Amino acid sequence: MHVALVSMWTAQHRETGATERTRRVAEALAARGHEVTICCARWWGGDLPAFDQQDVTYRAVTDEPTVGSFGSKLPFHLLRAKPDVVQAVNSPPGHVVAAKRAARLLRVPLVVDWWHDADDDWVDYRRAVSVATRVLVPSELVRTQVREHGASEERIETVPESIDVDLVRDAPVDRRADIVYANDLTEGCNVESFLLALAELRTRTWRAAVIGDGPLREAAEATAADLRIDDRVAFLGDLPPEEFVPVLKGARVFAQTAEHEPFATELLWALACGCIGLVEYQTDSSAHELVTGPGRGRRVTSPQELATAISAVADEPHRSRSENYEAYDHDAVLDQYLAVYRDAIDARGFSLGLF
Repeated sequence: MHVALVSMWTAQHRETGATERTRRVAEALAARGHEVTICCARWWGGDLPAFDQQDVTYRAVTDEPTVGSFGSKLPFHLLRAKPDVVQAVNSPPGHVVAAKRAARLLRVPLVVDWWHDADDDWVDYRRAVSVATRVLVPSELVRTQVREHGASEERIETVPESIDVDLVRDAPVDRRADIVYANDLTEGCNVESFLLALAELRTRTWRAAVIGDGPLREAAEATAADLRIDDRVAFLGDLPPEEFVPVLKGARVFAQTAEHEPFATELLWALACGCIGLVEYQTDSSAHELVTGPGRGRRVTSPQELATAISAVADEPHRSRSENYEAYDHDAVLDQYLAVYRDAIDARGFSLGLF
């Protein structure tokens, strides 16, 4: 199958939830033997029209990420690529509409991978939804947003983020921290709620770790010092999965407090590593969805409740792995993408025996 992905920005431009999701899907498809083209703004040096990386072909629609120019030139590049299915990110929404022009001429389905509502026009989002054959969402939170833009329920598919279950199984256990927080330390990370909860427990025995980096790291470290807990909170910075999974396997509790989460991937890793997930409820976060129902997780609404919950689970048995998250493995989630592509092609009546 030849899949064309449309994303003006790529992870090579800037690492965001949407760009990392696109790169992961592209590389996973290529590893399965599918042909993958990403139509994007140029991120590589020189004037080559295309650049291959990890068996994925990146095709430059424009030299810079310029919304208007990208949208006007995109249909031509998709027509040249001749894919079997087109998948576009939802933002900027005008690029979805531009991709539809080419998809209609190619007589192939257009799938929109909707990460979250960015600072785009509501009317443009409604147009993007109206032209999509299928809309993929990572969570029920985003599903609700897409429905509000006019998408019918039968056209929406939930495809979550994924993790490496084999890594979780095989990684060693690093017991440097009892309680872990992990997120990019950017606006909305709300790491202060985590630190305030720990300050409530300063008379107890514990060690904590903050995994992640960003412009608010210095402020977070200063807050820990002001609260007189900096000697027990280790700021570890960004860690690759091979390094943070052992820390999660050694921890007892994972605290999720971020204000904006289309999908709480770090929490998913932690739950698979056997942590008890304590989620501070936020209206613009889907994290609470992962601790709904039976399992090692609870919802709280304030730093004080988070501190109480940490104390309450202190005597629960430590685990370094949970068997309940096999469905979130990279391969299993990729199968969901492929199933959506095949169903969308079959629904249009153009299944060509490509699978």
